[in-house]
Formats: sequence, structure tokens, C-alpha cells
Amino acid sequence: MVSKGEIISTYLLHLLLEEKEINGSLLSALEFMNLDESREPDIQHIHKGVMKEIQLDMLKGKNIHVTQGFICRNHKGKIDNLGRGGSDYTASLIGASIGAEEIQIWTDIDGIHNNDPRDVINTRPISLLTFDEAAELAYFGAKILHPSTILPAKQHDIHVKLKSTLNPDAEGTLITRVKSDTPCVVKAVAAKDGIIAIKIRSSRMLMAYGFLRKVFEIFEKYKTPIDMITTSEVAVSLSIDNPDHLYDIVAELEYFGETEVDKEQSIICIVGNRIMEEKGVVYRIFSALQDIPVRMISYGGSKNNISVLVRSEDKKQALNALHDRLFIRGTHYKMVAE
Repeated sequence: MVSKGEIISTYLLHLLLEEKEINGSLLSALEFMNLDESREPDIQHIHKGVMKEIQLDMLKGKNIHVTQGFICRNHKGKIDNLGRGGSDYTASLIGASIGAEEIQIWTDIDGIHNNDPRDVINTRPISLLTFDEAAELAYFGAKILHPSTILPAKQHDIHVKLKSTLNPDAEGTLITRVKSDTPCVVKAVAAKDGIIAIKIRSSRMLMAYGFLRKVFEIFEKYKTPIDMITTSEVAVSLSIDNPDHLYDIVAELEYFGETEVDKEQSIICIVGNRIMEEKGVVYRIFSALQDIPVRMISYGGSKNNISVLVRSEDKKQALNALHDRLFIRGTHYKMVAE
């Protein structure tokens, strides 16, 4: 049933093009958008299918192609979908398949903002982001973009442009391979809700090899990704955003040691270009958070990201404090295209 909205809306658009005597074609995404057994896009099938359909239509003189986003077929041939926001992902996969010059995502927001406008006033759209920065922001809370959209574009070095249907003259956000004229820039702050923190404390971990592997195997068994992780000599803390198998995961973790679970947590992600190389950026971040309890810190895993875990009830205060310290009283840097 979910697929019908896409099918109907694209058919109506195709009819509108015909009415205006615009020579376009309607391609069914169900003919070429396929998932494999791991629910990942079947890239080779998509490329061959897209190119076949487009080449056939171009032979008929049709050079505008309308198709659906979001919907696809799974490895069993059943109608399926790419998940919430998957139309962006479809656009990126098709763009990569045809070697597009640019992938455009049109939505109701004028680009990715430097903070969450739902919780923070005076945010501003970011005109330029690197692929890595955009991927971090999409994964950690920027709702405007599907988290998987960036990878196909990055692999084929295709610009991604985010534009607003409500304000088409706005500059929007350009995502590309860029470099800065300074060592570092803090670009944006994003937050991801619905996080669960799990802490395993065990003296068996001290000086033991293989302990973390056994812990990770439990999450692999239940196909539950880990967002953040920190360790000490006798404890490991990590976070997940999928509660489906929480009870089973905790039951198995308790074999290794004392296990604590904290729900209703939020990850706050500070994203920038080579953020680890900038002197004073860590001081600015944690001076902003001095009145907010921080559950976990992730620093060093990515050169573009510093993440902290806080209680969801403290998220809005944390976002506003960081906005004031990093963007209102902080330093801004200019980015230039490569």
C-alpha cells in the first residue's frame, strides 16, 4: 500500500508533462531498484536497469525521465522500500548509475542548518559541506537528508544540492568534495534522539584480550548497530538506537558482568572539517556543556566529529549552549571549493 502514493504521484506528473507537450517518459522504479538479501541496494542490477530504461527512451527522443523514489523490490521480488527518506537515497543511487553532474534534493527546508531549528532560534543554512560532514550530520540527526544518500555521490564525486520548494531562490546547501582555507571549521551541531546507553562492568575485562569481540558478537547476532563506544580498564559503555532486541541483548551481556541500561538519551554531534586539529575547539565545546551532565564522550573516532551523550531532557539546553558558544561567540571560517 505504501508504494501506491509514489506510483500515483509520478503518473500524474507524467500526464502533466504530456498535457504541456513536454517529451518525457515514466520509468517504473520497481523495474530496476532492487535490494539484496542484506537489504542493501543491488548496485549492479540498478545500474544496468537504469541505463537500459533511459537508453531505450532516449532512442525515442525522450530526455526527461520521471520515476519513483523510496520504493523498490527485495531479493524475493516483493515490493519493498528503502526506509524513511529513501527518495533521497534513490536519487543518489540513480545519479551515480548514470554519472550525473549533480544530484538535487528538493524539500521544504532551505538547506542543512548549523543547528536544529526546532530547538534553537537564529540558526542559518550552511552553504557548503564536505561529503564526510554531510554524512555525519545526516546520521546524527539532520532530518533533511537520508543517511545513506551521501555514499554513492561521494564514490562517484557527484555534487549534491539541497534546495527548498518553498523558497527556490534560496542558495541551499551544496555538498561536494571541498577543502578549507584554514585548518579547521566547526560547521554544525545535530542531535539524535531515542538512544539507549548500555554499560558493562566486569573485572574479567582487565588485561583480557577478546573481551570486546565477544561483546560485539552479541550485537552482531541481533543485527543491532552501535552508535558510540567508550572503554576503561574494567568497563565498556556503548549506545544503540534500536530497542527491538534490547531484552535479549542485555540478558546475554549479563553473562560477562554487571549491566546497566539508561534509556531516553540523545547523541549531540559537533561536526566540522578536521575538527580534531583545531586548538581550543574541545575547550569551547565542554565549557558550553559545563552545566549539563554528559553520559559519554566520543572523540578521535572521526576527524570530522565530536559526539557526546546526554539525557534527552537536557538536549535542548545543550544545543542552545553549544550554538551560543560555537556560532554566536565562536569563530567562523570560510570554505572554498577544490
